[in-house]
Amino acid sequence: MKNTRHEAIIRMMHPDDLEQVIRIEHEIFLFPWSLVNFSDSIKAGYQCRVLAQAGNDQVMGYGILMMGPDEAHVLTLGIGASWQKQGWGKYLLGYFIEYAAAQQAQTVLLDVRESNLGAAALYKNLGFKQVGVRKGYYPAMCGREDALVMVLDLL
Repeated sequence: MKNTRHEAIIRMMHPDDLEQVIRIEHEIFLFPWSLVNFSDSIKAGYQCRVLAQAGNDQVMGYGILMMGPDEAHVLTLGIGASWQKQGWGKYLLGYFIEYAAAQQAQTVLLDVRESNLGAAALYKNLGFKQVGVRKGYYPAMCGREDALVMVLDLL
């Protein structure tokens, strides 16, 4: 299935969406964010978005972007398992990149688990470059896992 704007929309995340968001979060991550993490992000005014099916509003994915003075930081981004590998992650991340550029951000930052090869490949494909490693950043089944710090220059 090819993704088009006619099949899905990106819109603001609302508290009513959180049940679907949490369901996806638990489906795709071993160490998911909590309901409070998402709720606090909405309350803090971060750019919280959902990717939803046009017509029935089923949440297919979500993302949260925090804006700073010169940079944007992707705090989380997830696509439901049945929607993965169809270009939806790239579509949603592209939205955040365009948003950050429109807000005059110079860079977009994100962290990715070292073991998440698919996501890291997507980010590299979009022009992100690894600029560092956060040792033991993520919880893992056997202790902690490093995060790759990646940046996209928008200038």
